[in-house]
Amino acid sequence: MQKKLFFKGCIVGLLMLLLGVPLVMIESTISERMAYRDEAARSIANDSVGEQHVYGPILVIPYDEAYSVKEKDEVKRYTKRVHHLVFPNQLDIASAMDTERRYRGIHQVLMFNGAHRISGDFVLPPMSDLPHTVSGSDITPYQPFIALAVADVRGVRDIPRLQWGQRSFEFEQGSGLLSARQGLHANLPLDAAVAGSVKFTFDLHLAGMNSQAFVPLAKNNSFTLKSPWPHPQFSGRFLPESRSISDKGFDAAWRISSLATEAQQQLRLREAAGRRDERAMPDLDMIRTGFIEPVNVYSMADRATKYGLLFVALTFAAFFLFEVMKRLPIHPVQYALVGLALAIFFLLLVSLSEHIDFLAAYCIAAAACISLIAYYLSHVLHDVKRGAGFGAALTMLYGVLYGLLSSENNALVLGAILLFAVLAGIMVATRKVDWYALGDASATRTAAG
Repeated sequence: MQKKLFFKGCIVGLLMLLLGVPLVMIESTISERMAYRDEAARSIANDSVGEQHVYGPILVIPYDEAYSVKEKDEVKRYTKRVHHLVFPNQLDIASAMDTERRYRGIHQVLMFNGAHRISGDFVLPPMSDLPHTVSGSDITPYQPFIALAVADVRGVRDIPRLQWGQRSFEFEQGSGLLSARQGLHANLPLDAAVAGSVKFTFDLHLAGMNSQAFVPLAKNNSFTLKSPWPHPQFSGRFLPESRSISDKGFDAAWRISSLATEAQQQLRLREAAGRRDERAMPDLDMIRTGFIEPVNVYSMADRATKYGLLFVALTFAAFFLFEVMKRLPIHPVQYALVGLALAIFFLLLVSLSEHIDFLAAYCIAAAACISLIAYYLSHVLHDVKRGAGFGAALTMLYGVLYGLLSSENNALVLGAILLFAVLAGIMVATRKVDWYALGDASATRTAAG
């Protein structure tokens, strides 16, 4: 290989590596904007309401247990307060969720408003069956209550009323649970907790941000959720038994029995721990539905920037081949200017996508950079057609990049196919090039003669 060609290749390679510096700076800027967006979301959550999870209703029967302990020659009498938890036999929650956007500066966060119809029944034990934790103790029951734990009570829009059999009770602030102070509770008279089966129902209007979760605490649990939002994300311990997702929204349904979850045991352990050791509290089994944005402009822009060096490498490779095959020298400064124009595309993309739709921002940024590079190359290469040809090639390249961004699951295979196609094109285009003769003026003249 001729020294001149080798030296030019080294300069081009060095320029490509140097252009990685502005690309890294742009990627850092995108990360900062992502951090600002997350801070805006936290600020909105602090000022309004955050993610929600709900568990209950649970019938809590508090009672005092008095017992005697012989200490040395003296018998001492002790009393401790116990919360006996009774979980529903059947729990049905039918939810309808609407969404809205909240803004903090240029950043926006998706919020939801949920209308939940909660119903079911309890099978109540007789008071005489309350468990004795100490043998021979005496039990004195107190007023029972229905507890409902809510992660962020600021989202409760109306004061619910509990329909308990034929009677009605209003919920009050505080769950009454040891492990979850935030929530609601409804006090019941002692005669409302007599042994037998009691049906209940109430409506809960609850706002939140990002996700809504429920805990399957009953013997038999049924959850249904519908919303006009077309981009749900189902997670947690259980996925929906059935779901339907379209542009008009989604419907999802879960059926979970107590045989499939340890939620009751987990909550009993949390209540036993109280707030003495938060780390010892087991996580509760939940079903969770997230309301996600279909396009996160910062993550898309960040993914696009990761292909920046590939863009520069492919463009420089095309220039180098053109220079070699057409014997038309291109100055390193011209390489650098075109590379900077390619890098500026990613900065334009993230800045425009903060204000307009991502696809529109992508098209505007790509059109601006392609037009600038095509115009510049038409003069550098002394031919408008050559500049237009490079512009067309860049248009195809930007189109392929958008395909990679839009199809995250297939990004690897599409990228591999792209690289293979580029390598195949270079090999086909240079299959007859005599690399040893390149730069040899005498060889060039001989070939021309």
